[in-house]
Amino acid sequence: MVQETSGGQRKKILLSGVFGPFGVDDDYGRRENIMELFHNQVTREQGVASFRFHHRSFGLYFLAENVDADVTVLDFPSRERFVRELRNGYDIVGISFIAPNFVKAREMARLVRVHAPGAVVVLGGHGAAIEGVERLIDCDHVVKGEGIAWLRRFLGQDPDAPIIHPVLPSTERQSILGLPLPGVCSSLLVPGLGCVNGCRFCSTTHFFGKTYTSYLATGRAIFENAVRIADERGTDCFFVMDENFLKDTRRARELLARMEREERFFQFQIFSSAEAIMAFGLDELVRLGVTFIWMGVETKSREANFTKNAGVDPQRLVRELRDRGITVLVSGILCMEHHTQENIQEDIDHLIGLEADFSQFMLLTPLPTTALYQEKKASGALREDLPFEEWHGQKMLNYDHPHFPGDAAERWIRQAFRQEYAENSSSILRVTDTALRGYRHLAGLERRDACLEARLAQARERAAEYALILPEIERNAVNSLERERAVDLARRMAEALGKPGLREKALHLGVRILAARWRWRVWWLGDAIQPKTIVTRYPAGRRARGVALPTECPLPELHVAHEAPEARRLPQAAAVGGR
Repeated sequence: MVQETSGGQRKKILLSGVFGPFGVDDDYGRRENIMELFHNQVTREQGVASFRFHHRSFGLYFLAENVDADVTVLDFPSRERFVRELRNGYDIVGISFIAPNFVKAREMARLVRVHAPGAVVVLGGHGAAIEGVERLIDCDHVVKGEGIAWLRRFLGQDPDAPIIHPVLPSTERQSILGLPLPGVCSSLLVPGLGCVNGCRFCSTTHFFGKTYTSYLATGRAIFENAVRIADERGTDCFFVMDENFLKDTRRARELLARMEREERFFQFQIFSSAEAIMAFGLDELVRLGVTFIWMGVETKSREANFTKNAGVDPQRLVRELRDRGITVLVSGILCMEHHTQENIQEDIDHLIGLEADFSQFMLLTPLPTTALYQEKKASGALREDLPFEEWHGQKMLNYDHPHFPGDAAERWIRQAFRQEYAENSSSILRVTDTALRGYRHLAGLERRDACLEARLAQARERAAEYALILPEIERNAVNSLERERAVDLARRMAEALGKPGLREKALHLGVRILAARWRWRVWWLGDAIQPKTIVTRYPAGRRARGVALPTECPLPELHVAHEAPEARRLPQAAAVGGR
């Protein structure tokens, strides 16, 4: 039953991410905490060649889809826009945030008390794990971990009702070298949450109790949801938000079998550990349609590494994945306990030497709930005086490390990114090379069934699209080595796919114009990109009526009317995170 106000009206709920601007030094944030995953911590030193896109606060949409109430989701608002929305009269205001955005969340809670004094303030997301947050921020409730069941209980609704998966894009505003990526972006797919590997530094695994909650427990459930989402959004590509997707090998094999039986061959970008990748099999990954894997390598040291990497040769694994056309992002941790000024370079060289398409470097950062956090706090090493705005892992250490005083950590992480770019060239060049390697691998197979024929066609299309950007990669090369690599790759592309025709030459001209425009923009205005505000309305009773109310679309906001038909169902309860 839906909880009602004293006037008999259904509860009116506002769910919001933190306000912008993002990635600037001001009273509420830091310039290193950019609202862009790759430009923040993966391709951050690659200049105009950096991958640029934004991700929504996905958890808020899961919450909105799964309660019967008038819900508004406000993503990427300004402070002023948040205040304006508060004046619409809400009974509940939920604020989702991560630790570096603590001050923003605190200010938003204060604004609720001023502009909507009758509203209940609820905090969620990973920031809710901050110790004593209920005393630090003026709020009524703090939701740690799974949020859908909590909100349903609070509203007097069934917490165990089937979960409805929202239909969402995985990214907003995708571009490289100033060039918008063509076509519809990948859709979001969330098969489950959490990870049982329990790495001591990982906030996700600890936030959800070192367990895995499966939203889509079978390959069939994943397939059926993928079909529904793909048909609605017009793309068969998915970004899979699952900490270790291949850990459930049985489910992944069921998904592959279902795709082959139905001859619907989706493509997936996933996170997975090395041991799970090896257990599933590299050739099976090609059949499954995996085009991207994010893999945690962490460190070269056997003593400091994790069981997920035991017995795996990461350099060979990366090479064999790329040879099959699978883009690889490897992540490593700097300023771990065993690192000194004398040996940290060995770990940096190790990660760069893997020659992955992307490399993420993060400073070891003890975050609330993790075993690492508890260890550092117990030993007195945790820097509890350091503002939460600095707890983002890209500049300062939030614990005392005897070998990295002052700004040493910042200097090492910047050097690591710059060295990786200089030695391995831009990530877009590497991704293009991987696409060609994957096409040639499939084209060279003596036998191909329907599945592999589909994968061959997808690989050719992917390689041809990336080939269009090679002249710009050469023009913007970081050094002569990248320039030579780009020229050689263009030659190999022509050998495999044929020389560019009139259409390709016309597209090259368009690419050149757009890239030049972006360079001038960066030169004059800098490269900061602020995401547009996204407002999504979920009217109460929408499923019973079967339709959504129309909504205006004023600029500069992206305003979305939403409805969630009964077919959007998942078998188990979901959890939510946030910024």
